[in-house]
Amino acid sequence: MIGSDEASQPGASRAFSDPLVVLLALAASLALVWGVSRDPILTGVYGAALLGLAALAWYHSRRREDTVHPDFAPPDWSVTVAAIDHPDVAVAITDRAGRLTCANATFEGTFGVVAAPPALGFAPAVQDRLSDVTRIAQRDGQASCEVSDEQGTCWRADVRRAGRGDDFLVWSFTPLSAPNLVDDLIARLEGGLGRALARAEIAAALVDPDGTIRATSALFAERAAGQAEAVLTGTDFVALLAQDENGGIGWAREGGHGEPLILYHVPVASPEAPDPLDEATTPSLMLAVSASQGIGAGSGASSASPHLEALLGQLPLGLAMADRDGRLLFANAAFLRAAGCEGQDAPTYPTDLVVRDDKRALSEAIRRFAQGPATAGDIAVRLTAQAEDPVSLSLAGVRGLGDAAVLLGLTDNSEETRLKRQVAQATKMQAVGQLAGGVAHDFNNVLTAILGTCDLMLMRHTPGDSDYDDIQQIRANSNRAASLTRQLLAFSRQQTLRPEVIQLPDVVADVAQMLRRLIGEKIELVVKHDRDLGPVRADPTQLEQVIVNLCVNARDAMQARGDGSGKLTLSTRKVATTELRAQRSEIIPAGDYTALIVEDTGGGIPPEVVGKIFEPFFTTKEQGKGTGLGLSTVYGIVKQSGGFIFVESEVGKGTRFIVYLPVHHLAPGASAAPVAEAEPEAEPSQWAGGGRVLLVEDEVTVRIIAERALLRQGYEVTCAQDGEDGLAIVEDVVAAGGGFDLVVSDVVMPGLDGPGMARAIRGIVPGLPVLFMSGYAEEQLRKEIGLANAWFMPKPFSVQQLSEKVGDVLAKAAR
Repeated sequence: MIGSDEASQPGASRAFSDPLVVLLALAASLALVWGVSRDPILTGVYGAALLGLAALAWYHSRRREDTVHPDFAPPDWSVTVAAIDHPDVAVAITDRAGRLTCANATFEGTFGVVAAPPALGFAPAVQDRLSDVTRIAQRDGQASCEVSDEQGTCWRADVRRAGRGDDFLVWSFTPLSAPNLVDDLIARLEGGLGRALARAEIAAALVDPDGTIRATSALFAERAAGQAEAVLTGTDFVALLAQDENGGIGWAREGGHGEPLILYHVPVASPEAPDPLDEATTPSLMLAVSASQGIGAGSGASSASPHLEALLGQLPLGLAMADRDGRLLFANAAFLRAAGCEGQDAPTYPTDLVVRDDKRALSEAIRRFAQGPATAGDIAVRLTAQAEDPVSLSLAGVRGLGDAAVLLGLTDNSEETRLKRQVAQATKMQAVGQLAGGVAHDFNNVLTAILGTCDLMLMRHTPGDSDYDDIQQIRANSNRAASLTRQLLAFSRQQTLRPEVIQLPDVVADVAQMLRRLIGEKIELVVKHDRDLGPVRADPTQLEQVIVNLCVNARDAMQARGDGSGKLTLSTRKVATTELRAQRSEIIPAGDYTALIVEDTGGGIPPEVVGKIFEPFFTTKEQGKGTGLGLSTVYGIVKQSGGFIFVESEVGKGTRFIVYLPVHHLAPGASAAPVAEAEPEAEPSQWAGGGRVLLVEDEVTVRIIAERALLRQGYEVTCAQDGEDGLAIVEDVVAAGGGFDLVVSDVVMPGLDGPGMARAIRGIVPGLPVLFMSGYAEEQLRKEIGLANAWFMPKPFSVQQLSEKVGDVLAKAAR
């Protein structure tokens, strides 16, 4: 054995290393030979030979002592396995013949022990690369490369030569994980990158595809919320912006009085990646730059300053600098990539990047922004690399760099266009809603006067009179106009709703019989319901109006085709949260919904019309056959009920409307039966008449009609034309020792409005009952008024309704 042979050698080497012992042995041998032979020649030859052998033995003993390691132990491969054991790195050892000698558990679990590197089951091209690495390692001592398997897993293979005779190769396979761009950007945005952008007056936010903010820089939080430490995570990005009358986008916090912004949209995806991230799930980096903000400071007549070039070069958005003569001073890699010139030198002039027809317009724009004040704007151009699709090129005059220059920004403007369209649409719908509510309020005042006058005239005319039928016709048309104002209020989401927890199939069943008569015999009505539908919280009467309006539109669409026959399908369906997530909807929040689907086989809606169908007064019907308020009313009711409505249509095949209503989750132990949340109906009034009433109304015609109606019922009426007048009358009457039993007041009046007057009167006469009348929604007004012992009566109303309501309020106040 190797261990026992080498153990005897130290003693021998020590014996031969002692000269005294050797000399004594030699003298003893010579004496013995001389004593036996008495021959001097023989004794001399023996002595010489013996000395030669002793010298040779001493020489070999010294050589073995230099090469022997007395502490060497036999090899133990279990110790080697323990030494190379690593949970994240696969390690293997192969000999010169390429056989697997040793491997750790990670290597065995990943590649198995059947084959040894480089034959590990990779693709042929990858195995060839590993073979090359093997030859390099045997020649140079070490080598490395990156490989990937068929599943896309990437590895870094490191090989080094080892062993006493360099007979072994040690392989190490380290998995390479792709960097998380989103998490890395969040950390940088809240740290150094956010501070660097802030020094350039650039506010940045990371926005998810659904429009919610994931992270912001301190400057963005300061500009959007007023505080740098404000947490805007989860906030709607569009809600922080507003559009002014000129179409520019600014901070909503500034109320349209701040400087306009330029928004840059940068998808958080690596262009070099073999499989870029899906845009539907990829966040975006939104950069907001003031349109008139100069960037940087420095000097130089013909080129951008070095620190400015360094800053622009690090930004992920496409930026370039041009002088007043139109020469391109600098362009970062992102700009060249967006322009289709990646890997090429920047052109001499920016106009070299656009098609021939756009060269003159771009040249004049650069000259204009370079010579004028420090302003910003956009120009649509077509790049030579993609001449079919126009792109938006941003231009901003830059000052403080010596000669005037122009900063050019080029990026994908599809996301910015979408955001602008959303902001514009939201602003427009809000403005139209406010306009519709204001028109409905003023129109209700006029209708109140007309209806009241008709009621008073009908009291003096009986059926058979020559004027009776004409008055009834006026009253009928006024009621029709009143229904139009209710539709306007529904669109503006200002109508009074009485929500209940109901099952949608019950509402469909209640209206189905009426629908069969409404759509006619030639149209087939099919009603289908899904199982396990969740309850919804909505006004059943308003939901019936939604169903009727959608079905009437479907009937008209089918009657306009051929013989007027068709099929109308009315169905309800359960929509779970998982289904919404699979649809990747950017509008509907995650949750459980019950869907109402109205589908017809009509002619469909043209694509250019689909985006306008929910706008008020928009109709494709002939003049006199539609008001254009049907679908806008449906939209308002659905939105006021917390739901969503979508339309899917194909010309020639039909249209499908889908209404999503959120499921109302009942509290533990609560009953699932429909429970109306409206106020209970009042008991029949027992008021015998009489009483002192203060009537406050700024509309003269309404005030006259209301006064006459109350006087006919025996009330003592005192009129006031506005809130200040009404408060002064109360002060005078109370000072004289009198008082009032009830105050009937309009809500919206110039100067002191109805609620303000009521609060002031309550300071003089606590607990005095007040009856408000208004054309706005009761629910909205109750939130704004916030007064106890106050009642509400919507306009328009008839003389009888006013009299009954006043008597009812006085009866309740007397109890």
